[in-house]
Amino acid sequence: MSASASQIDFDDRMLSLGLARVAEQAALASASLVGRGDEKAADQAAVNAMREQLNKLDIAGVVVIGEGERDEAPMLYIGEEVGTGNGPGVDIALDPLEGTTLTAKDMPNALTVIAMGPRGSMLHAPDTYMDKLAIGPGFEPGVVSLDMSPRERVEALAKAKGCAPSDITVCILERPRHEAMIAEVRETGAAIRLITDGDVAGVMHCAESEITGIDMYMGSGGAPEGVLAAAALKCMGGQIFGRLLFRNDDERGRAAKAGITDFDRVYSRDEMVTADVIFAATGVTGGSLLPAIKRQPGWVETTTLLMRSKTGSVRRMSYRTPLSSHEA
Repeated sequence: MSASASQIDFDDRMLSLGLARVAEQAALASASLVGRGDEKAADQAAVNAMREQLNKLDIAGVVVIGEGERDEAPMLYIGEEVGTGNGPGVDIALDPLEGTTLTAKDMPNALTVIAMGPRGSMLHAPDTYMDKLAIGPGFEPGVVSLDMSPRERVEALAKAKGCAPSDITVCILERPRHEAMIAEVRETGAAIRLITDGDVAGVMHCAESEITGIDMYMGSGGAPEGVLAAAALKCMGGQIFGRLLFRNDDERGRAAKAGITDFDRVYSRDEMVTADVIFAATGVTGGSLLPAIKRQPGWVETTTLLMRSKTGSVRRMSYRTPLSSHEA
């Protein structure tokens, strides 16, 4: 980053609409591949569009959460510089298509997701698993913790809400590794909404429980997605805790390379995202948070969630655009 970039203020208000357009264009690029069974093609279309739009923004951006290590991802890899270079130095966390399988199968809650904050504001999470726990806004700090058992978490949240455990709904990724957790949560009487993919959306559901019906998210998933979810909750309100999980020495090496020294640390939301951020997500397939891309003769319409943590503002923006002649 140039000295001039480091001295330019991060103007979240001015950059927010540009970020919304980045998410929109990635969604539009993947729209024609919804339900077509080709995960890679859908993901690549979103990646190409997101990168093209990012490079039009007046930022000196660095991808800190992206498509993978440089040797694994040709575009939007971790460490890639994006933007025109004529603007503030920023960290960017992104998932050009969160839910590639969901898109390929036309299942709910596929999103394009991107967050931006000042340089050095986001945890450089390695591409490993993270144990995650999230709840929505309005609760005292420490109501739930990763050190609690699944049963204790449900009972503690129910007590804080003044309801019975049977009134709590928990979102969990449907994976064999979560079978014991699922069984323990069910023993409390709580309901479980199982999702096949898309745990950024899963965490975000906690922040709008009156709409989604989800009170808590728990389970292990990708660490990069944990940072993206933390950025969303920083804007929406809510608590999230994450602890990195390592399966082998290679993954520990990735963490060390990312500058992580305490492998057992539990990160809170504001430790994963340390400064004010902007966050944009566009619906690709329909879900509780955002509707699907709508195609009509000659037109296509997207809905984008655009949020700024500095003001707590949450916008839902519809974008209707003519299809180009070759698509119409």
